[in-house]
Amino acid sequence: MGVGAASLWEGVLAGRSSIRPTTRLDTSGFGCRLAAQVESFSARDFVPKHYRKAVKVMARDIELAVAAAKEAVESAGLTTRGSLGEDSQGSTTYRSDRMGCQIGAGLIAAETDELTAALATARGSDGNLDLDRWGGAGRDAAENESGAEGGRIGEGGSAGMENLTPLWLLKYLPNMLACHVTIIHGAEGPSNTITCAHASGLLSLGESMRVIQRGAADLCFSGGAESKLNYMGLLRMELAGRLAETRDAIDPDAVLRPFAPDSRGSLPGEGGGILILEADETARGRGAAPLARLVGFGGGHSDVWSSAEGPDEGYLTAIEGALEDARTAPAEIDMIVPLGCGVPKIDRTEAVSLERVFGTRLASIPVLSIVPAVGDCMAGMSGLQSVVGVRCVQHQVVPAGALVGVSAGAAGRAIGSPRPTAIRNLLVCTPALGGQNAAIVLRRSA
Repeated sequence: MGVGAASLWEGVLAGRSSIRPTTRLDTSGFGCRLAAQVESFSARDFVPKHYRKAVKVMARDIELAVAAAKEAVESAGLTTRGSLGEDSQGSTTYRSDRMGCQIGAGLIAAETDELTAALATARGSDGNLDLDRWGGAGRDAAENESGAEGGRIGEGGSAGMENLTPLWLLKYLPNMLACHVTIIHGAEGPSNTITCAHASGLLSLGESMRVIQRGAADLCFSGGAESKLNYMGLLRMELAGRLAETRDAIDPDAVLRPFAPDSRGSLPGEGGGILILEADETARGRGAAPLARLVGFGGGHSDVWSSAEGPDEGYLTAIEGALEDARTAPAEIDMIVPLGCGVPKIDRTEAVSLERVFGTRLASIPVLSIVPAVGDCMAGMSGLQSVVGVRCVQHQVVPAGALVGVSAGAAGRAIGSPRPTAIRNLLVCTPALGGQNAAIVLRRSA
């Protein structure tokens, strides 16, 4: 779709998809061959010059978050430590202790070549991984067998795990997304990392909202990022029954159809969205013009093992909680941006739950899933949903591809072109792989 909120919005608005046959991975061993990839991208282009060396210890997920945070800062017209540069003595928009950071992250997968190069040094006599050799527990035995010091456990006689780079773990800790963002921009206020799959971004926005409401910060970075375009990520999604079988298909529109009973499943993606959330009075004080207002938040948890066909109580709790927090009735919601991942069972539960809240009126509300545009980005998903939701409210338009007529038994029909629409209140909501659910209500700022 491109890098940046403008590229995302332009593509979603036009109803385009960035899903195509994967080129970064050899997916011949997988049933799913389609994905949404971010092309020609490196966080080196989005960090201060003095910080570029740190990109070496950033996994793909971290790079996505760092780039999104930089654009969020620029979009909000902020001056931070990162935008001042290493040697500048200028002042920042907010004091460091008044800036917080809550970012959603996923189960970051290690780079295959980096990990397997070390694993290969701990093979046992049968050619398979020997855990004693990996951890070094077999060092003495190996030395006795060889009759000399330094029997081969790993390269140079070390434990296999010692052949990982010393900073290896720092690339794959979920909290490193928020860590790098806070270091670069000098955000030294309340910070948190939320690892709740698809709901992570919305939960981080809710956390930031509460941090600001209790006076602990004036501004927070919020959202999430994740890349599923790696072997571990694909395998996890495939084993979870989330991915469509696409060995014989190259047209994503024929594979992934949100809320359609005949959809073949979801497709993986990578991406992330970071938003700047500010207290109303301090934003007005610096002359900022908000793109939208966050007026309600709710969360809830589901029984992931339930086989019930009815509405999901955890999802209902999240949506109803957000509406109550916003003091907004279901009849006042003008548009919905749900997950709509293309897995029929999940989509049906989502539709049944929305129907419980909105009744027959659901069929007349525009419903927009962005999964057909950017794939399933897991922890990056609801950050992206929120960015798109903000743009819909800001520009008062429903993008092409949004569905009208969604119900528990039908996907509805897609609108063919962007439709100008009065949108005062917009609901963003999502379930998640682990049973977490979250929802927010966005309101037109003017």
